[in-house]
Amino acid sequence: MENKNKNNRYLKIAIGLVYLWFGVLKFFPNVSPAEELAVNTINQLTNFLIPSNISIVLLALWETTVGLFLILGLQKKNTIRVAVIHMLLTFTPLYFFPDLIFNDTILSLTLLGQYIVKNLIILGALGILWIEVKEKSSVAQKTEKNTLSSSLNLSKVLDYFNSDKRKATT
Repeated sequence: MENKNKNNRYLKIAIGLVYLWFGVLKFFPNVSPAEELAVNTINQLTNFLIPSNISIVLLALWETTVGLFLILGLQKKNTIRVAVIHMLLTFTPLYFFPDLIFNDTILSLTLLGQYIVKNLIILGALGILWIEVKEKSSVAQKTEKNTLSSSLNLSKVLDYFNSDKRKATT
């Protein structure tokens, strides 16, 4: 179990570094190779409601925050949820811009298509991290129940002895 947690810690750091790296690049105009695709995708998703210069900064903040939170182990459950939502949204260009994603056939991906499809690996890794968080949450709940049950039993024992003392003095 300890080795599994250690491996999962490496997984969190690895995914966090990817998020941090890709997110930081988006703070600098024309540095991220995915900037144009990201802006065009956000425009499609929001029906052009968010100006491009703001949407890319919001995405940079989102990715950087997820990266830092994964690396530092903060808000694990919520961070994984936000990362999964982000990863699912990274697949929307497959629908919006198929001509940029596929070559001649659906099985022949462009470099951009490969960039997107590799996110399946990150989704799988996030699934493993989610299982760990849920298992820890389940163990914590069981421990809490046992502690509560033990304290209730101790309370009954103390009440019993206190009632015996009261009977003896009356």
